[in-house]
Amino acid sequence: MKILHWQRVGHQTHQVGESPFWHPDEHRLYWLDNEADQLWRSAGGHQRPESWAMPSSPGCIAPARSGGLVIALRDGIYRARQWGGPLQRLAPARHDPRSTRFNDGKADPQGRFWAGTIYEPRDRPDAALFCLDARPGRGPAASLRRVLGGVTNANGLAFAPDSRTLYWADTTRHLVRAWDFDAATGTPANERVFHRFGAKPPGWRAGQAGYGGRPDGAAIDAQGNYWCALFEGGRLLQLSPTGQVLQELPLPVRCPTMPCFGGPDLRTLFLTTASHKRPADELRRLPLSGHVLWTRVDVPGRPVDFFVD
Repeated sequence: MKILHWQRVGHQTHQVGESPFWHPDEHRLYWLDNEADQLWRSAGGHQRPESWAMPSSPGCIAPARSGGLVIALRDGIYRARQWGGPLQRLAPARHDPRSTRFNDGKADPQGRFWAGTIYEPRDRPDAALFCLDARPGRGPAASLRRVLGGVTNANGLAFAPDSRTLYWADTTRHLVRAWDFDAATGTPANERVFHRFGAKPPGWRAGQAGYGGRPDGAAIDAQGNYWCALFEGGRLLQLSPTGQVLQELPLPVRCPTMPCFGGPDLRTLFLTTASHKRPADELRRLPLSGHVLWTRVDVPGRPVDFFVD
């Protein structure tokens, strides 16, 4: 088990940090706090991170090739042409925002934006994965289509470096699945189990030992390995393209949410974490809970993919 030295980005404690990405042109890290309805970004060094209040819960974000961001809010997918600027709704949500919101997502290498949802009552698998294609020549308006379903909490979306495999997790079921991916059409096929994690032990309570966590956000490195944050497991796993565990990295927090790679050489590993509703004794023992963390790794990651419109 490899031990890494983790440091924090800024001094802010977030409720649920999510959706980090490194912007290679701006040399900035972006992320969000979906419980606090905020977007954040940091240029590092001695500059204080900047925040931007959202009108509702942000689920995921991605950079846009023509500038600005694409943002999944509770009731739809929005476009911001500049930081702090007006929000233009590209597509309304195809779910009831009273019970469902967008969660994990990102752009694919072809420039489409993908966003999964979370069904907040969590008593049945009513969440899904949607794709927004706004590339020029694709029609008069951006088209949001439902691609996959049958989950309760969509997470762990990632694309293989050759764009031939799509990964997607159902956090509630402790399961990551993989599909063959037709990059030209954005169509997944041939579903299979990529990695299954141990279920939560009966009677287990937050703060107790004996639980390895459930799959949350993920990232892909340059060798095609899948890096998965294990929420409530206090660890980050590196899985091979066949789903075998290559590394288990212990963390100074109990609830990691999503990794990403950044820095000029893409060998800085960033990690968002959560502090929301965690036991008081856990937060005392693990004071980095809720912070954005970073460390250095040997294998670089893939650069972020941009939304194209």
